[in-house]
Amino acid sequence: MFNKIRKFFKKAAKAAARHLAAILTIVSLIQTEGLRKTVRLAAATDGEAYVDTGVKILIAVVVGALLLAGLYALFGDTIMPTVTEKVEELFNYAG
Repeated sequence: MFNKIRKFFKKAAKAAARHLAAILTIVSLIQTEGLRKTVRLAAATDGEAYVDTGVKILIAVVVGALLLAGLYALFGDTIMPTVTEKVEELFNYAG
């Protein structure tokens, strides 16, 4: 009985060691690839990513401002007077 228990734990320890070795290999590959990418980005001198990001942010701000202005104009001139009129009609008890 004790031999079976000992064999079970030895087998479990070997399996755990194999899995741990596989995990460590994967982690080291990820770290190596991340290090390569970091070095490659640090060595790049074109600055293209910064310009692209700045242009995207600028476009997003301008489009957002235009949408906000359009919605403000729509609500101010078209929707809100209609809503105000409907609410006044709803509470008009005089008939």
